Order: sequence, then C-alpha cells, then structure tokens
Amino acid sequence: MRAVRIDGPLKIDGQLDEEVYLNVPGAGDFIMQEPREGDQATEQTETWVFFDSENLYIAARCWDAHPERWVMTELRHDNNNIIDNENLSVALDTFHDRRNGFFFQTNPLGALREQAFTDEVNINSNWNTVWQVKSGRFEGGWTVEMAIPFKSLRYRGSGPQVWGINFRRIVKWKNETSFLTGVPRAYGHNGIFRASTAATLVDLETPAQSMNLELKPYAVSSLTTDYAAAAPFSNRFSRNAGFDFKYGLTRSLIADATVNTDFAQVEEDLQQINLTRFSLQFPEKRDFFLEGQGMFNFGGTRGNGNDVPILFFSRRVGLSQGQSVPVVAGGRLTGTVGKFGIGALNIQTDDKISAGAVATNFSVVRVKRDILRRSNIGLLATRRTPAADQSSSNAVFGADANLAFFRNLSINGYYARTATPSAKGDQSSYRGRFDYAGDRYGLQLEHLMVGDKFSPDIGFMRRSDFRRSTIGARFSPRPTSNRLIRKLNWEAGYDYITDSRRTRVENRQFSGTFQVDFDSSDQWTLDYTHDFEYLPRNFEIGPAVTLPVGGYDYDTVRMTYELGQQRRVSGRLSVATGTFYDGHKKEANLTSGRIALSARVSIEPGLTMNWVNLPYGSFKNRLMTARAVFTPSPRTLISSLMQYNASDHTMSSSARVRWEYVPGSEFFVVYSDGRNTSEAPVQGLVNRTVAIKVTRLLRF
Repeated sequence: MRAVRIDGPLKIDGQLDEEVYLNVPGAGDFIMQEPREGDQATEQTETWVFFDSENLYIAARCWDAHPERWVMTELRHDNNNIIDNENLSVALDTFHDRRNGFFFQTNPLGALREQAFTDEVNINSNWNTVWQVKSGRFEGGWTVEMAIPFKSLRYRGSGPQVWGINFRRIVKWKNETSFLTGVPRAYGHNGIFRASTAATLVDLETPAQSMNLELKPYAVSSLTTDYAAAAPFSNRFSRNAGFDFKYGLTRSLIADATVNTDFAQVEEDLQQINLTRFSLQFPEKRDFFLEGQGMFNFGGTRGNGNDVPILFFSRRVGLSQGQSVPVVAGGRLTGTVGKFGIGALNIQTDDKISAGAVATNFSVVRVKRDILRRSNIGLLATRRTPAADQSSSNAVFGADANLAFFRNLSINGYYARTATPSAKGDQSSYRGRFDYAGDRYGLQLEHLMVGDKFSPDIGFMRRSDFRRSTIGARFSPRPTSNRLIRKLNWEAGYDYITDSRRTRVENRQFSGTFQVDFDSSDQWTLDYTHDFEYLPRNFEIGPAVTLPVGGYDYDTVRMTYELGQQRRVSGRLSVATGTFYDGHKKEANLTSGRIALSARVSIEPGLTMNWVNLPYGSFKNRLMTARAVFTPSPRTLISSLMQYNASDHTMSSSARVRWEYVPGSEFFVVYSDGRNTSEAPVQGLVNRTVAIKVTRLLRF
C-alpha cells in the first residue's frame, strides 16, 4: 500500500469530499476472515493513507447495503464494546519488525479507541495518545477520517519509511470480519495485532526530528472524610500539584518522569466474590504506568498469568492496603534500539502510616532481543528497597524466551530467582509452555514450578510453593450446513498440582467444556469440572464458617448463555450447581450486563449470588453492581457506579466526570464514598472523597 504526500492538512470531518480522494485510488478488496476464511468481503471497503509534515492521515469509505441494520451503541473512549458495533480498525507496525505496533479504532458514531501491542499478543488496552477521528455517512454506507500526529507514534527516525499496515472491518449486523490482507480465522479478532500478516506501507516520509518534548502539569484539590481512621476526621481539605514529563531521546526511545504523582481520576475497582484461598488480581488503570507496559511482560504471561507469577506488577507501586501511597518522583525509559527492546523504571514512594507503607524505592530493568522472524529472548531484574530497613529488601532476576513458529505454534519459557536476605529455602521459579492454537484443533502443554521461598515483592503471585503440570486439547469444527451455528467447541483439560518438592498433592482438576458459537454472535456453554483440593491449614471461607485441614473432592456443572452486544439488552448469564467441600453450592451470575437506552446512555447491571451449605455452616454471598453511563461526545464521559456487598455489609458509590477539553488535556470531577450497612464498627457513612483535577498537555 502506498502513502501519498499532500500539500496541506486534511479537514477532519469524515466527509471525504477533498479532491485527493478522486485522484488517488483507495486500497480495497478486503479478504474475509469470518464466517468464510479467504472469501472476498461481502461489503466493499476503500482505504487511503496520506501524510504531511505533521500528521499521518487514515481514511476509509465503508459501503453497506443495509445501513438501517447498523449496530451503533457505544461512544465511550476506549471501551471494549466498540468492537461489537460496526467498526473499522487500523494497525501500524511503525518499526516494520512484524511484532509491535499501534492500533486505532472507530465506529460510525466517531468513537475513539487506541491500543499499543508488543510481540503480536501482548495488548495494552489502556495506552492513550493524541489523535483525531470523525465519521460521516453517505447514501451507500459510512466514512471515516483520522489524523494521527507523528509525535504520537514511535518509529526509527526521520526520512523515508517502510511500515507495516493492516485494516480490519467488522460488519456487526451480519457478524462478518474482513481484513486488507488475509488473516487466518484461528487468530480471531486479535488478528489485527498479528503484524506478521500485515501489508507493507511504502512511500511514507516522516518529518525531521523536533524537540519531541511533552509536559503535562496537573492541579488537584479534594475534600475527604474518614470516620474509620485512627483519628476520625471530616471534610479535610487538601490540594496538590505535580507534572509528568516525556522526552524523546530518539523517535524510538522515550524518557518519562513524574513528580508528585496524583491518581485522582482513577476508576474504582469492581468488587469480586472470592471463595478460594488465593489472592485476586485487579488491573492497572493509572496513566503513568500504562505506556510501554507490554515491554515489562515476562515469560509469556501477557500481564495476567493466573497461577503464573508476574515478576513486575505496577499496582505494587503507590498502592497499599487499598489506599494510595504518595509517589514522590519517578522515571522510566522505554523503546527500541535496533533489535533490542529496553524498559527501565525507578519510583520513590513516601511514608503513609494508615496504609502501613514506608518510604520505598522500586527499580525495574527489562531488555529483550528479537530473534528469528517473530521470536525474542530477554532478561528482567527488579529491586524493592525500603529506606528504613535495608535487610528487608528484595530482588528478582529472570531470563525468558518467547518463540513463535509457523502460523499457530508457540513455545514460552522462563527461569527466575528472587533474593530476599531473610529467606531460607528455594527461591527459584521456572515455566515451559507449548501451545498449538489452530482454528480446528488446539493443544496446550505446560509445566510450572514456584519454590517455597520464591517471592517477587514488586510482582503478583496468586499462590506460592507449588508445581503444576497441565494438558489441554480442543476440537472446533464448523458446521457447513447449519445457518444458525457458526462453530462448535469441545475442550478438555487436566491440571495436576503438588507442592514444589512433590511431597503432597494439592490440586487435581479435570474439566470438560462444550460451546456453541451462533451465527448471531450469541454463545451457549456447558462446563463440567471435577476437583480435588488439599487444604494445608484451616480456611475461613465464610462468616463463622471454617473448613478444617484435609482433602476434598467436589464436582461442578455450569451453564452459560451470552447475548451478543449488538442487542439492546446483552450480557452473560450463568448458573451452576454441584458439591463443594463436603457440602453443596449453587450460584447465579450476571456479568457484562448492558441495557443500551441509546448510543449515549446505558445501564450496566451485574449480579453475583452464591448459596453455600457445608457441614461446618451455611452462608450466602450477594454482590450487586450497577453502572450508569452518559457519553455526550467521544471525549466527554459522565458515569456512576454503585456496589452493594450484602456479605460484607458494605455499599460504595462513585461518580466521575471526564472532559478532554483539548486532545490530551483533561478535567475531572470525582466523587466516591463507602458505607457500612451493619451495626459496627461504624454504621452508615465510613468515608467520602470529592476531588477536582485539571491536566494540560504541552507539546514542543
């Protein structure tokens, strides 16, 4: 595909009425991925790439025979539901390394969604940058124009460039996906991130290097009430200011710094019911930690490894016991130098007695080297050093390899050690995984070991001191004679977990799944699991209900039906029943619920209910959530969230206004409170915060 230089900037209005669209033919002939791999797309798409001295311009004309059937229900910036609308995406492999790049997506409403990806599979969905997009409509379909400043991208340098590029169009009303180049349907929607399948973009020239400096100051003020503090207080006023600083050492190597960081705009975490003895993981949402996040992924965990240890988990920095901890200052370096990827981070936090936090320094260094066509090897080192007690410092060192062969075969592995002066035992961990992920067949083999004293203090571990062996297989035929069913899935898996020395079996699980993917994008799933679990110590699973040490066998049957997001009312409803720790459990869940009142207004309910009857006692869990969303424009959001946990007798609510008054600069108003619905220790309002924050992006 050819990029075409234009003399002046395009007017970004989504109309495609400039003369250049008549003189330059668009690239089209999209190739279908779903439902019939390799066929020509049933709806025509034309795409263009232009550029001038400041911006890259992406434009498209999306023909459609039935615009009255369009699915258009999402306008929120960066929301996952955009993929469940009519939408167009473009992926740019700016280093042409066939591994990494940037992703931009919109729909006929003009929604904005951007992501960064590394190694084709590590997707940073929270990455943000400055760009513009407008959509328009014509008699035969819809149009789109994007303007992406070169300052918003990373690439090798100035002058003539060769990049990778691919487009993906989803016609949601007929559940059809197509790409500019052929993408195997085994890759699914994530095929847009498979840079190795992308087209080649030529004739592009990037501008001469500018100062490449960004400064983002902020000011914030808040009123806080906390009746549960050691010294209760009400309406305490505070104010603060600071800034983030970004400097491009080169176009591909970026230095960031933060001074007196504040996180007032961060969304509240969604609560979860946990009936296991292991920790829950919550995602990172703070802006400073999001850029370059994929560079620090280690060992093929993709940021969420379940039982696989995550050696660097940024939520360990600036958060403790559910409270924010002052971040005094920090710096980060991320980018590429030739075939090497580099990531370095150093953060200094301060004391906060109420959160049990002391002043601590956090350091992380990551180096990766591209090998073969789509593979890499790398090293990672972290260190956590409390200022008051050097003997409690902790360090981690690890090496990993991520190897990709042919179209669907990958092998991942790592070896890591921690160094904690007071620990006596095995401080090592290693993992090896084989994964064949074809469209019709799948096979996974894995072995993971975590030593009894392996402890990455800047990381996340769901469990410790174990050795796990896993095998999984899948068969996914596609009926050709059934217009209602698109795909069937049979899956089976077996997990075998012992302690790290193999002296005791801790878990065995056999699972079987049957799933039907309907042509409408609905799904029906039936799961069966048989578990054995050994409890090494007494486990308080519910209020006044404690399970004694010992081994337990139990079985669970679960049925799930998911209504596609193209419907006005959608969500995932599941019910389950079975034995549970010598007793019985029933559960009902509603997740990803959504009632689309319009493209700008929606309500998102959620419900988790458990009924547990055990020989040692019985209890119920009830967690209800409701989010209301109003999106006046793609850059303005008003939302509220209420969460009621009947089991813990707590209720929380929050409201958040976000206005991006110019691209990259934001105004926030945030309200949150927590309430106790029981008699003690504090009945009614427990805490409350109101905060106002303003940021301003300055680019030089």
